Amino acid sequence: MKIKEYRTQFIQELTPIYDAGEAESFFYLIVEEKHQLKRIDLALHPDLVFSEAEIVIWNSILEQLKQEIPVQYLLGKTSFYGLDFEVNENVLIPRPETEELVEWILKRQKLNPETSGESQNIRILDIGTGSGCIAISLAKNLPNATVFAIDVSEKALATAKKNAENNSVNVTFINQNILETEDLGQQFDIIVSNPPYVRNLEKEEIKKNVLDNEPHLALFVEDNDALIFYKKIAELAQKNLSENGRLYFEINQYLGKEMIDLLEKMNFAAIELRKDIYGNDRMVRASMK
Repeated sequence: MKIKEYRTQFIQELTPIYDAGEAESFFYLIVEEKHQLKRIDLALHPDLVFSEAEIVIWNSILEQLKQEIPVQYLLGKTSFYGLDFEVNENVLIPRPETEELVEWILKRQKLNPETSGESQNIRILDIGTGSGCIAISLAKNLPNATVFAIDVSEKALATAKKNAENNSVNVTFINQNILETEDLGQQFDIIVSNPPYVRNLEKEEIKKNVLDNEPHLALFVEDNDALIFYKKIAELAQKNLSENGRLYFEINQYLGKEMIDLLEKMNFAAIELRKDIYGNDRMVRASMK
């Protein structure tokens, strides 16, 4: 079968579940990963064909997509901040909003006269690292930084360690339950976290492919204690953030005011709430007074 004919069939079968643009993007992601063919290659060579064996593989992928298994899990990889990351059912799929958080940190470092340039001998801690996307991206772009990453899940850390190796960066990974931690044991110039923040009452807003496949441990918190991770991490930051250090969070879009109130009550300074590309309250930065 010609690839262009299979493409039409592929999109038609997925459009009851996904919109046509998303279904088409899946097709090109998969064809590039499985066959090293880009959209332009197919346009220039309209007579390219799939073998019968290749169609069997594609049909299997198609059926899994119909079950709303994320395409990133099917491919076993995704892109984040210009880097490739392995992903699986043990880690969340990195989001564009989190790339914005990384960009915010890096821009602030470049603007900081005390730590700008290649001599940024700073210490960074990423709490709840998952795939390692934040820690590894920061380590890649701040090569002289010393980067640590914590996660409660050993399986997530195994994936993060692979990602650090694949991206040729050195990150110290620690298996630790942050809610049971009383002291981080050392000082950090940056503490960053994208902890679980989706309340159970918001589950109906979560897409089925996320709800059924991504790890709930990394997603959800109880409705009556939605800021549990933020409060704990902020308490640790009070002890373990350096004098000029900064605390960064990705947050629940509905709890921006609550986050500001929490940090103000805990005597943090220079608190800044920032929206993401979709216009939602998504990131907070604060410093020690």
